[in-house]
Amino acid sequence: MLLTLIVKNFTLVEYLEIDFSKGMTALTGETGAGKSLVVDALSMALGDRADTEQIRSTAERAEVSAVFDVSKVPHAKKWLSSYDFDATDDECVLRRVLTKEGRSRGHINGQLATMQQLREFGETLIDIHNQHEHQSLLRRETHCYILDNFAACLNLTKKTQEFFYQWISAQKKLTRLESMSAEIVASRELLSFQAEELDELGISENELESLEQKQVVLSNAESIITDSRSLLQICSEEDHFNLEKALNSSLQILQKIPTKPAALEEAERLLVSAQIEIQEAGREIQQHLNNFNAEPEALKKIEARLSEVYQLARKYKVSPEKLYLKNKELKDALKDLSISHDEEILLRKQTIELHQDYLTAAQQLTKKRSFAAKKLAAAIQEQLELLSMSGAQFITNLTPLANDKFGAHGQENIEFLISANPGEPAKALTRVASGGELSRISLAIQVIAAKNSSIPTLVFDEVDVGIGGATADIVGRMLRLLGHRGQVLCITHQPQVAAQAHNHMLVSKNTEKNITYSNITTLSGTEIIHEIARMLGGTNITTTTLSHAKEMIESNKEI
Repeated sequence: MLLTLIVKNFTLVEYLEIDFSKGMTALTGETGAGKSLVVDALSMALGDRADTEQIRSTAERAEVSAVFDVSKVPHAKKWLSSYDFDATDDECVLRRVLTKEGRSRGHINGQLATMQQLREFGETLIDIHNQHEHQSLLRRETHCYILDNFAACLNLTKKTQEFFYQWISAQKKLTRLESMSAEIVASRELLSFQAEELDELGISENELESLEQKQVVLSNAESIITDSRSLLQICSEEDHFNLEKALNSSLQILQKIPTKPAALEEAERLLVSAQIEIQEAGREIQQHLNNFNAEPEALKKIEARLSEVYQLARKYKVSPEKLYLKNKELKDALKDLSISHDEEILLRKQTIELHQDYLTAAQQLTKKRSFAAKKLAAAIQEQLELLSMSGAQFITNLTPLANDKFGAHGQENIEFLISANPGEPAKALTRVASGGELSRISLAIQVIAAKNSSIPTLVFDEVDVGIGGATADIVGRMLRLLGHRGQVLCITHQPQVAAQAHNHMLVSKNTEKNITYSNITTLSGTEIIHEIARMLGGTNITTTTLSHAKEMIESNKEI
């Protein structure tokens, strides 16, 4: 619950520190005393839109801090932990700074926080009801939230929404894939044909180079054989002269020279080596002649294969040596299309499963709503009777959607209907003619919504506008009872409401040296009696109004 609100340079405040207590606290004051100060300051601390006009005219920036006791608010502590904010202490501080340049900074427990985080965390701690809430109560979305909160199924509502959006997203993806399926099938057939064609060719990475080399050799087979025989004759077979005989003659001459110089010794060694090399060359040439054939049929086969390679290379617009890479590229593309096909099958399965998950959650939601709708209507109607609308009939209407229609919030539309007078048909709240009736209906709904809220601090900002007398007394009793379960801050101009409070604060304005200040002070004892008397009789307080005020306060202590 809210412990302390600290306001610096905000509107007409220079510095103000307000300590709040448990139970119902009434904030009252003269007209124009700035009773909305607390609501505006809290809204700013909770991340709502802030206006630079709210900065005190003599200051460059405004600052608002709100200290909350989260020791008994587990969902608030869980939120802090999930966002890695320091949550070791039972106290949590929300702080907001606004400069005249329009810059705004938020903090949670001293750590920087976004406005969205301030709003999200604030929703776990405080709920503000105001007279403008009449407008939101006219929207069906609000009716849905109130019913689901009353039925304790907000988590199921969120789950239903998640399934719905996941299903719709999967359905859209599947539709896109199905629209592309004809193109995918055609592409897959073409790629399969092309890959099979290249598979039949079976070209390997270095095969083209080898084929071209063999083609050159076989194309020149006759000249190679002729030249090889000529070489063999020069090396060893020519009768008149050959290299081997010449080397033998040279070696015989060197061997006859007695005491040869070193140079001749080296020459002899080289000639012996040359003789060996010539003999080896001759054997190689002879072996080549023995094994080498012109093979015209082999040449035809090689030329035919090369022709096929060149032809397919032209067809697929790649160089012949990269044809094997084209085959790999086609197979990779075919694999990707096969994966897309598998994904389509998987997506279709997921879409069916998500649709079923949505239907299951939505049906559970319908069941819970149907059960809670009558109880909610009865509870609100009970409050309406207390608020002098005993003839009214309140209905929580659930209208099923058509079979082929689905909604993110479930399978039905939810709308609050009211028949203000016996015999009249129930109408939508938007068609309620009387502003006073709408105020009382709104208050009855807000009280029931607050009773079922897990929020520890509730703020009611002039929700009693348009009512008075015995009805205002009933409103005060409602708010006082709510104060028993937590903390209720009530900004009111009704003495019957203020007299029901456990605590009382006075909002006032004063002027010093042509500078206006707003202030909030905690009242006690006779101060409370005088303030209630002022609210009853205006500035002219008599013993009668004082006595009446005291009687009102005393009569409520047992509630």
